[in-house]
Amino acid sequence: MGDYSRKGSNSRLPPEVNRILYVRNLPFKISAEELYDIFGKYGAVYQIRAGDTKDTRGTAFVIYEDIWDAKSALDHLSGFNVGGRYLVVLYYQPAKFERKADAEEKQRELDLLRKQVAAKKAQLASAETDNS
Repeated sequence: MGDYSRKGSNSRLPPEVNRILYVRNLPFKISAEELYDIFGKYGAVYQIRAGDTKDTRGTAFVIYEDIWDAKSALDHLSGFNVGGRYLVVLYYQPAKFERKADAEEKQRELDLLRKQVAAKKAQLASAETDNS
């Protein structure tokens, strides 16, 4: 089905192109069947993982069998209106997600250290007032 998007057997794709698409701005109530209907029009879908937690609602990973089908879907569905929302379709970039996860972990560590320092300051301040 996705053969129509191929420019030729020698056609080269940019390095960021891959079989996995990251989709944002999905309606929270969209069903798996609706996702397969929308993305299946561009080729064989291997798997769809829709976000179901507070932080991941409205997002999904769509994995195609063929890289050309993924490219076609991204080209056609970026900005596509679904349930009154315009889809944001991007190629999944693992390094970008890892950097974000690392940054979130470092922020959590920093917040914990700030709490510990604030508690220690409060403890020292109360010890000073007790000695006065």
